[in-house]
Amino acid sequence: MLTQTAVDQPGMVALRELKEQLQALQDSEREHTEALQLLKRQLAETKSSTKSLRTTIGEAFERLHRLLRERQKAMLEELEADTARTLTDIEQKVQRYSQQLRKVQEGAQILQERLAETDRHTFLAGVASLSERLKGKIHETNLTYEDFPTSKYTGPLQYTIWKSLFQDIHPVPAALTLDPGTAHQRLILSDDCTIVAYGNLHPQPLQDSPKRFDVEVSVLGSEAFSSGVHYWEVVVAEKTQWVIGLAHEAASRKGSIQIQPSRGFYCIVMHDGNQYSACTEPWTRLNVRDKLDKVGVFLDYDQGLLIFYNADDMSWLYTFREKFPGKLCSYFSPGQSHANGKNVQPLRINTVRI
Repeated sequence: MLTQTAVDQPGMVALRELKEQLQALQDSEREHTEALQLLKRQLAETKSSTKSLRTTIGEAFERLHRLLRERQKAMLEELEADTARTLTDIEQKVQRYSQQLRKVQEGAQILQERLAETDRHTFLAGVASLSERLKGKIHETNLTYEDFPTSKYTGPLQYTIWKSLFQDIHPVPAALTLDPGTAHQRLILSDDCTIVAYGNLHPQPLQDSPKRFDVEVSVLGSEAFSSGVHYWEVVVAEKTQWVIGLAHEAASRKGSIQIQPSRGFYCIVMHDGNQYSACTEPWTRLNVRDKLDKVGVFLDYDQGLLIFYNADDMSWLYTFREKFPGKLCSYFSPGQSHANGKNVQPLRINTVRI
């Protein structure tokens, strides 16, 4: 004979299953609601960002257009000034030589008339006075003519204009220098502190200090950034390993260091000969089609943006979005070189000189 408990057992199981399904549906509803809220925020942020970016792009091109218009106006005014000066010079010479020509023609006519006289006595009597009269009518031309400066307005005109614009474009690759006081003892810096290479010789007898890296083969830039917009380029050609980016001025430089944002480092790395990654936690593999020869680093401190580019074609590599606490320094590690000749090339700060 079945008990009441045995009869109720299937119902209890079914009830529990329904409650579990309800809970699953409620969890799914909550997750979908949160996802939709996130998507709506992303939608609004994307629209807002697009509007802001349209303004930024428009302002950038308008500034270039304005600079070009100003250069065009200045060049045309200079052309008009050169033209007016040249025409005035030519017209003055035309007037002077026209006057001289009339005198020469008058002298020639007088002389022809005298030579035509048949009376020899009369002719000889007037020779002396005639010679004096003709002296004022003989002029040497000595014509000097300065070529119109067409070369100033031809040649590689677009390149000339671009060079003149360069002084007004911001930012451009900054002339950063390296801080020798931060360099690991195995690193060799150029005299102008723009090139760093790993030395295979014994460590240099450099004085240790809290500023100097003692394990990581790294060096910092001499300038610390705490505001504004900055851009610099680093030549990384023919290397198989390197790390470049930014470091907090207060970040630890002693011992083995994890190069990641939580430790105050915002960098990208070349590793394993031909792989590129952003030093996030964990690393983020970068989609780089061709080997990088030159890397551009763009910092907008106030906006919390650090962007890396392939500086040869300005294609985007990676973006860090952070609220930077305190001063930042550019960071460079050429990596260790090897006896087989790999990775012996230095890192070099690229300075554009116009």
